Amino acid sequence: MRIKRISAAVALTAAGALVISGCAAGGGDNGDDSGLVEGSSITAAWNQAFYSMNGNTSFGNATANNNINYLVLDGFNYYNNTPELVKNTSFGSYELVSEDPLVVTYTIAEGKKWSDGTPIDAADLMLYWAAESRSLDTPDFDPADFTDPDTGEFTDAFPTDVVYFDSGATPTSGLGLVSETPEVGEDGRSVTLTYDEPFVDWELTFATMGEMLPAHIVGKKALGIDDNEEAAQAVLDAVQSNEAADLAPISSWWNSGFNFTEMPDDPDLVVASGPYMISDYVADQYVTLTANPEYTGDNGANIEEITIRFIPDPLAAVQALENGEVDIIQPQATADITTALDGIDGITVDTSLGGTYEHVDLQFDQGKNPENIFSNPQVREAFMKVIPRQEIVDTLIKPIIGDEAIVRNSQIFVPGAEGYDESVAANGSDAYADVDIEGAKALLASSGITDTSVCILYASNNPRRVNEFALIQASAAQAGFNVTDCGSTEWGGLLGTPGAYDASLFGWQSTSLGVTNSLPTFETGGINNLNFYSSPAVDEAVSALNTEFDEDAKIDLQIDLDTALWSDFYGVTIFQFPEVTAISDRVTNVESSILAPTVFWNAWDWEVTDAASE
Repeated sequence: MRIKRISAAVALTAAGALVISGCAAGGGDNGDDSGLVEGSSITAAWNQAFYSMNGNTSFGNATANNNINYLVLDGFNYYNNTPELVKNTSFGSYELVSEDPLVVTYTIAEGKKWSDGTPIDAADLMLYWAAESRSLDTPDFDPADFTDPDTGEFTDAFPTDVVYFDSGATPTSGLGLVSETPEVGEDGRSVTLTYDEPFVDWELTFATMGEMLPAHIVGKKALGIDDNEEAAQAVLDAVQSNEAADLAPISSWWNSGFNFTEMPDDPDLVVASGPYMISDYVADQYVTLTANPEYTGDNGANIEEITIRFIPDPLAAVQALENGEVDIIQPQATADITTALDGIDGITVDTSLGGTYEHVDLQFDQGKNPENIFSNPQVREAFMKVIPRQEIVDTLIKPIIGDEAIVRNSQIFVPGAEGYDESVAANGSDAYADVDIEGAKALLASSGITDTSVCILYASNNPRRVNEFALIQASAAQAGFNVTDCGSTEWGGLLGTPGAYDASLFGWQSTSLGVTNSLPTFETGGINNLNFYSSPAVDEAVSALNTEFDEDAKIDLQIDLDTALWSDFYGVTIFQFPEVTAISDRVTNVESSILAPTVFWNAWDWEVTDAASE
């Protein structure tokens, strides 16, 4: 029998950390008393292919990667679907040693190992700090000239003598505030971090699930060392001594060595610490995860094998569910999808508003247009006036969830969250409530721009995005813009690539409730700052938010930040994603979260039901 559940959206207290969207409690240890059922398997679907086991870089920071990385890389904490932060004490612990100065000690639990049997220890923690703080980077190095505009990856011409970790860390927030090299504990499994100044979201900055990579693998590949423990020690030595000759190849390999689009020949590249490990990968088709035999944490797998198939077309995903080819889908929701799911028996459907929002960003610099069109504020304002936000919502979103579908009018606040209404009243977004063709024409005419071409990057294999692009293109043409198609199936890797496009249409997905973690999208040089935006006012607000603990003051600062972004004609927000999760009766304990990784947050708890054998 088909069951349908409809849940309300969770009002997030802040935008949270953001990851590029592709749309879109533990299960016991892995010992003799684990819930692992040998030979059990299920298949889930996602709409974008995996391409990097390093989601910490500007290239790899995408939901399609982090869904999988979350399950293969263990960490100190994660969010459940309440959502609330869960301390993953079976992996390790952290202690707030001092508030002023802010000092925190992180300790890996005794006996933890990577899937190849190598101990998880201080070398891994120190490599994480070096990469995520960038405190050891070569000063003033700009990688822009060494990025391939066709792929978004660094080119072979990238200098070999510079230390550059592509984590987007800045010295004003997060681990960027830990400029002093951490102290390694005598146990060899702990590090103590001292912050340069207080940081309100300190608990979310260090090695949460899906992030920490194996130092010994980086050392082996970057430094040419065969022995695992010797390689880990070499990385630790390089970080502690700030040895640039070794850190340069270490950072280079960390940036790109974990990128792959099919099962690598080298098994070192899929070494894991989480409940699962990558065991098979067929390019553009599927990734298979198998229970990690070295995992001894609380989140031990129940199902031995989870295959994630890549199905970009939402209707094809529904068809695969109906045919029994997949057991879990979370396709980008459309009216056709909800109608199609209504006709399928033996499934459960959850419908809600999710933590992802759609938006258009404008490239302030290094766009595709020869005149760098959006470096001109009048042209940015003109283009924002022609984006048919309400028409997009009315045409594409309301047929799915009805009147719950509204235009989102804040870059910072989620609709329904504290501060949203106050910010919308003050931020100036009301100027773009309706399309203003005449106003756009006047601005464009006075701008001095002669080449009005605007190439928009979006997911060309995503039907809803294709429809959004068409609506924007038609509206913009009325004002004199020549909107061209930069759509690509590889859009995620191209985001932030100089010269690849002029505007982008995609979704940001919230990964935490931290007030500061969306700020790298807007601060100068932040990892999610993909449009070369820089504003002293915004940077000032970001810096103030990093150290502000008073709740009312945090709201006020976020309103100031939101107002500055709209005043700078940063781009427009459009809508909060409707989210549809459909689950076969073959599997149970599947409960999606509003935060990334949504449906995968407790994959270790999934179980195959009796229906699987019927």
